[in-house]
Amino acid sequence: METPVTDLAPETQDSAAQTAAPLDTKAFRRSLNHSDNYFRRGFGHGEAVAETMATSYQSGLIQELRANGNVLTRGDVTIRLAQAFGFCWGVERAVAMAYEARKQFPTERIWITNEIIHNPSVNDHLRQMGVLFIEVNHGQKDFSVVERGDVVILPAFGASVQEMQLLNDRGCIIVDTTCPWVAKVWNSVEKHKKSDYTSIVHGKYNHEETIATSSFANKYLVVLNMEQAEYVSNYILHGGDKTEFLAKFAKACSQGFDPDRDLDRVGVANQTTMLKSETEAIGKLFERTMMQRFGPDKLNDHFMSFNTICDATQERQDAMFELVDAPMDLMIVIGGFNSSNTTHLQEIAIERNIPSYHIDSADRILDERAIEHKPLHGDIERAENWLPAGPITVGITSGASTPDKAVEETIERIFACKERLAQ
Repeated sequence: METPVTDLAPETQDSAAQTAAPLDTKAFRRSLNHSDNYFRRGFGHGEAVAETMATSYQSGLIQELRANGNVLTRGDVTIRLAQAFGFCWGVERAVAMAYEARKQFPTERIWITNEIIHNPSVNDHLRQMGVLFIEVNHGQKDFSVVERGDVVILPAFGASVQEMQLLNDRGCIIVDTTCPWVAKVWNSVEKHKKSDYTSIVHGKYNHEETIATSSFANKYLVVLNMEQAEYVSNYILHGGDKTEFLAKFAKACSQGFDPDRDLDRVGVANQTTMLKSETEAIGKLFERTMMQRFGPDKLNDHFMSFNTICDATQERQDAMFELVDAPMDLMIVIGGFNSSNTTHLQEIAIERNIPSYHIDSADRILDERAIEHKPLHGDIERAENWLPAGPITVGITSGASTPDKAVEETIERIFACKERLAQ
């Protein structure tokens, strides 16, 4: 009888990996690529899937906006839509591959290890197609339900190498929709490991993408922001309280991490959806730090960095910076509440002191008086009197996991609410 296997929570996942023989992750990925049970491209159903996705996710209103310079006025409302927003290529590819997998394997059980992307409507659509989602119990994914021959989809932000090994050993058919930009970060981390560098990852330690990325590292440390990066930089230069350091990064470093030993040689990587400017600043900070400590002539022996900033993330952030330069009365940011790239778009609006509401669908606009939204770093709350009277300009953008249809529904809801408010 096969022993049930459960995946471990993020904070203990690395610990479990360390108790087994070290895995040559690069060799494992190479062997997986040659397996008959591993797929990372489509199955030839592109035309049928494209038609389904066009019906489900594309929008005539958005096409009208694009044709009009991303500006549309109805009555007292002018909508300004960011020049770059919504579905990126990696997300569209992942969703299309999941749809193709359902067509390719019409009778097999299909599982997904997490949300395919951070968008509730897309994930609900997959459920309606009979795709099953691995349950998480007490912070652990329960893989005991997965059997040999089942199809398992890896989401756009990837899966840990331990998960991939488990599924491969179990004899599952693996459909890997990991975004190539995420895989590019993994390759950078592999280079860090090969040269015995510690990977400093700019990201959220409990985000699925960062969990996957850190699983390819030997030694890693995850920093959330510039404040944490400066704390680490100061420790590299001046030392400090080791106990305090380890407590601060208890859930954000590799098993057995020693800041007195493991920060002599560092490589910088990132969660692809983090704020581009902050990732770049953190990379420059550690470059200066290692140069200051070891001297310019020794920099290449102690510091390594590659450009792993996602083009789509960068384009959406740049478009948001351009959008907030225009006068507007409020901003609506549409995307999953657990979407990192959407959260960073929200940050840009807040920094400009623009009244801003992060919603995951048009349904959060309850009526002309009330809206449910998620404040930055807060829980979902209800705001009253969110829609100003008189002529208004509303900025609209959406995260890389948000389909055009969701943006259209939001814009139409705003128009309807404003019309009722004027009556």
